[in-house]
Formats: sequence, structure tokens, C-alpha cells
Amino acid sequence: MAESDPQSARGLSRFAENLLQQLQDNFQALTEELSLRMDEMGKRISDLEEHVTDLMAHAGIENTNGDLMN
Repeated sequence: MAESDPQSARGLSRFAENLLQQLQDNFQALTEELSLRMDEMGKRISDLEEHVTDLMAHAGIENTNGDLMN
């Protein structure tokens, strides 16, 4: 009965631990990548808001929506 074989149990345990470690590593890498992309997107949005405000100023339009630069 291979099911009760201690070697098989240890091998299965090692396999499960390795698989869980790989999953954790992949999840961590994805989390870091997502965080970097969100930071980049935030910077782009800030730049866009700044450019829109500049364009409005050049066009002589006053910012009546005080939230644009906040």
C-alpha cells in the first residue's frame, strides 16, 4: 500500500509546500507589479489634471470645479 508509505507522504508534503511557495511568490510578484502600475497611473492622472488646468488657464476658462487640482 503506497498510500501509507512514509516516503510518499513526505514527498507529497514537500510537493505541496513547494507548490504553495510558488503560489505565494507569484502572488507577491503580481502584487508588486499591480502596485507599481497603480502608482504610475496615479502620476499620469495627476499630470493630466495639471495639463487640463493649464489648458483651461490658456483658454481663459476659470476652474469652477475646485476638485480638478485636488
